[in-house]
Amino acid sequence: MELHLCVLGLLFWCLSHWTVATYWPPAPIPKEAPLLSRDVDPETLYPTRNATLKVDNFQNSSMYEPHSNETFQNRYWFDDTKATTFRLPILQKGIIYQLDKQYNGLGVVIEHRYFGRSQPTPDLSVENLRFLTTEQALEDVVNFAKNNVFPGHENDPLTSDKTPWIAYGGSYSGAFTAFMRTLYPGDFWGTISSSGVTEAIYDYWEYYSPVTQYGPQPCIEYQQKLVNMVDNILLDNGTVQELDYCTVDNPMVPQLKGLFGLEGLTCANDFAAQVSWLLGAWQSLNWDPEVNSTQFGEYCSNVSASTLQFDNSDRTESAQQLLTAGGYGDQLDELTTPLLNMAGFINQSQSVDCTSGGQTLDQCWGTHNLTYYQQDDLDQSSWRSWPYMYCTQWGYLQTGSGVPADQLPVISRTVNLNYTSIICRDAFGIDTPPDTDKINQYDGFNISYDRLAILGGEIDPWRPTTPLADSQMPFNPANRPNNTEQPLILISGGAHHWDENGVFPNETTPDLPPAPVAQAQAAEASFVGAWLKEAEPVFGRTFVNSTTA
Repeated sequence: MELHLCVLGLLFWCLSHWTVATYWPPAPIPKEAPLLSRDVDPETLYPTRNATLKVDNFQNSSMYEPHSNETFQNRYWFDDTKATTFRLPILQKGIIYQLDKQYNGLGVVIEHRYFGRSQPTPDLSVENLRFLTTEQALEDVVNFAKNNVFPGHENDPLTSDKTPWIAYGGSYSGAFTAFMRTLYPGDFWGTISSSGVTEAIYDYWEYYSPVTQYGPQPCIEYQQKLVNMVDNILLDNGTVQELDYCTVDNPMVPQLKGLFGLEGLTCANDFAAQVSWLLGAWQSLNWDPEVNSTQFGEYCSNVSASTLQFDNSDRTESAQQLLTAGGYGDQLDELTTPLLNMAGFINQSQSVDCTSGGQTLDQCWGTHNLTYYQQDDLDQSSWRSWPYMYCTQWGYLQTGSGVPADQLPVISRTVNLNYTSIICRDAFGIDTPPDTDKINQYDGFNISYDRLAILGGEIDPWRPTTPLADSQMPFNPANRPNNTEQPLILISGGAHHWDENGVFPNETTPDLPPAPVAQAQAAEASFVGAWLKEAEPVFGRTFVNSTTA
């Protein structure tokens, strides 16, 4: 699960007499999104508003006992200026801006419960987190769409019974907006699910499958062999089990940690996770230079280099001893330089960057910290809210242990379900698998509905959880049509919801946006226009005319 924004926020926007919504997900834990160089602080343009919502939308469900009759203030923002410059970053350019501009839009952002400052309860204790579920959040959104009155628009028909609402979302938000369409078709006229993770999966080892398949093969092959070398030492050439590999009884382990500059990291599985951590940067690849992360490319370029990239040639003998102990003594000529380059890169990015800031390696990268996990005040929502959701219902624990035995993983097999669920046990007292059936009851891979569009990227690490997964192809036209009512778009070479981003007109080049992205965005504008045209006789108004079509 990406799973790049400040909170699990909803972006609703009204296009004159219709409304578009977008939902943003955490990946895996939401962090505050930095302002880009040309972005104006949204608070200076869009004052914070509050909608009064119910803490408990399901008074008859035993799942939420004891029930609450309280309400809470849920933040939202809206833009009715129809300006074309200096808007919220996602309204400034990209698919939302394009649709907004074409169809004369008004933008609204609403925070997801338990994220940011939209907190239904006084703290984030396990008891109070019982109201943090996707179904509660879905009900929040539909109640907002049905009832909210926008200041300055008290007499405008903007509620969902008077104007068609359309939703756009990527990743978790893509799944969320797909659920909005199938569960509340009378309130959301259409939805666009981009990289929508509609199938909840407990052991999501396949997260790294697209990396292995589409990543630069010299780097991937080195990564597989070197991670396997690490595992052969940590597992003492044994078979991985569902154990906590914090303490490993092998005299080579201190030497192994020392090669990477991570000897100060107490637990062996925390060390192994850091050896693999940079592969997760694949999700942050983007065609848009302003949001693209170069970290994956930098890492692979170093690992694949034919010469040493760091001043660590004095560790050659140690590296070769470790390769021999890890089962690769017959490939010393091939693997010594890649190992030293991998170790040098990780030492610089994980060790030096941590300790130079005055922290210990355990403080930066350790996961075995019960005291930390017991914090439950509202300031902990940035790390506590999304893990509670994946520990209880969504899963997406990204393991190396789940990779089939006949394949070499790119992350350590010590990164198993036991390890990735430490936060579930220590923060929430959850020692059972998440109830993924709560999510998959919404049809998972098979979700479909008229005016529900499914888009995704070919190389997206979350693609295996979407209706565009390889396991779902080729599509059977009898149950998965591809037309204006139910569009299916796989963006060639695309990663995680690449259709969302855009460039300013003066930045457009023959390569920016790439042709597959531009084609996907043009298709979205076309089918949204068709959907709005369908809405005209239902709502008795004109939404598409010669100036907007």
